[in-house]
Amino acid sequence: MVAGTRARRHVLPGFGLSLGFTLSYVCLLVLLPLSGVVLKARGLTWDQFARAVTSERALAAFGLSLGAAFVAALVNAVFGLLVAWVLVRYRFPGRRLIDACVDLPFALPTSVAGIALTTVYSPMGWVGRQLAPLGIQVAFTRLGVIVALTFIGLPFVVRAVQPVLEDLDPEVEDASASLGASRWQTFRMVLLPSIAPALLTGFTLAFARALGEYGSVVFISGNLPLRTEVITLLIVARLEQFDYAGATAIAAVMLGVSFIILLTINLLQVWTRRRGAVA
Repeated sequence: MVAGTRARRHVLPGFGLSLGFTLSYVCLLVLLPLSGVVLKARGLTWDQFARAVTSERALAAFGLSLGAAFVAALVNAVFGLLVAWVLVRYRFPGRRLIDACVDLPFALPTSVAGIALTTVYSPMGWVGRQLAPLGIQVAFTRLGVIVALTFIGLPFVVRAVQPVLEDLDPEVEDASASLGASRWQTFRMVLLPSIAPALLTGFTLAFARALGEYGSVVFISGNLPLRTEVITLLIVARLEQFDYAGATAIAAVMLGVSFIILLTINLLQVWTRRRGAVA
């Protein structure tokens, strides 16, 4: 038999068996629990659902969660790009240590992060003590929520942009400068189009992560209804009050938002692949 016509041998089992294991794993760990939320929400009447998600407390929590997550992701998009640029384009003592520290929010338990941030930014903390004379209070305010969400979202932007910058040839910037382009023109017309898909992906991932954050926010926010209560804290509060209908309705809305974010991330990845194929 000709070598080119031989049946391909795979390290893993056949397609049918592998697909069966994959679908079973995904269904048991992901789809089944989420289906429970949807089915529970369908058991509610429209009036129950509407009252739960449109109450004054729920609307305030939705607004704070979406607004703080967006601001935190936007801050991370700017400074995450700067951090990735420094780590890729410069060589200096301690660079590897800083690179490793970027992943610290991934490994650190969120509750530990919340306690640490509250300790640092409280009025008697190291940083909060310096901000107090300026009239700036971070802990137990909306600003504290943004700080916590920025902390946990930074790695998503850095790790999304860093590989793109590593593949980008620095000679392209030199060629742009030799043609008379300013630094801003080089960044806007040469660099930004190349890193924009990765930057948008990092922004979306950071936004999604911040929207569902609980552990790091529960301490620094103070959990004040209508003021510093995010939507994840409200869901837990509803469960503690045995208001399962209200918790389910809010969870169903968050599930829909999560699917929209997931679809956005997938569309961004498709766009990135198409741009790479064209280039």
